[in-house]
Amino acid sequence: MSTEGGTKALVAALSANLGIAASKFVAFAFSGSSSMLAEGVHSLADSGNQVLLLVGGKRSERKATPEHPFGYGRERYIYAFLVSIVLFSVGGMFAVYEGYEKIAHPHELDNWYWPIGVLVFAIVLEAWSFFTAYREAVKDKGAHGWPAYIRRAKAPELPVVLLEDTGALIGLVLALFGVGLTAITGDGVWDGVGTLAIGLLLIAIALVLAMETRSLLIGESAHLEVVAEIRDALVDHDNVTRVIHMRTMHLGPEELLVAAKIAVNAEDTAAQVAEAIDAAEVRVRRAVPIARVIYLEPDIYSAEKEAAGDDPFATPGGPVPRAH
Repeated sequence: MSTEGGTKALVAALSANLGIAASKFVAFAFSGSSSMLAEGVHSLADSGNQVLLLVGGKRSERKATPEHPFGYGRERYIYAFLVSIVLFSVGGMFAVYEGYEKIAHPHELDNWYWPIGVLVFAIVLEAWSFFTAYREAVKDKGAHGWPAYIRRAKAPELPVVLLEDTGALIGLVLALFGVGLTAITGDGVWDGVGTLAIGLLLIAIALVLAMETRSLLIGESAHLEVVAEIRDALVDHDNVTRVIHMRTMHLGPEELLVAAKIAVNAEDTAAQVAEAIDAAEVRVRRAVPIARVIYLEPDIYSAEKEAAGDDPFATPGGPVPRAH
């Protein structure tokens, strides 16, 4: 559902931003407003971002190869990270520069009604894009609040569109504020102030996106409730008595890797252990369909082993074993 909803939100956002970008550049040409130029570049950057996310979604569907045996699901995270870079550099830094220039060298607006009209038009289109993404995200976020949803989401498209559209709506209000005050007072400094505020807003959103997608790129585990479901599915209390250790990692938004050491009966034969592992995999995939890759290591349960935890020399991020 998140993939389908994310694509729908992306198409709506792309359609809105292309129309908005064209109208803003026209308004800039007639008025000379730096707020309109910054907003035009912002909308153009957003359009490019939505194209990047669509491309990333398409490329992530490629089948696994010997060189990439776990598939290409993380391509969606890579393209989402690129979005944060574009938003920071093309959108945020450009607007900050334009705002500074306009404050340092202010001038009155020509044909102020052009930017005012375009901004109202843009607010209507951005609101349509935002509510499209909002409706799809409501289906995806469940009972979690919006900040928690942005942090927890494994599919990047909906959170990215939501943050972009929220920033766009706030930016349009800031641009309207700057252009309006410039038209009323005749002082072009207000246009620069609005442009500068837009730039700082875009930089803040880009940093939030970068932090979230960075975490996904490094490799996030499944949510705690999903981990609990996997643990419950692994144990049948007859052939698999408990989970000794387990790790999970998202290979993509809808692909999960599960690696676990499970306790089996000491008296079971190799054939019985193999049957127990196969049955456990079936139970996990039935409970959590996105568990696409499952590796189970059978062991005899020992309280001492469990208390000792994972071998630090065999744990990623642990100390490097010394050569003997």
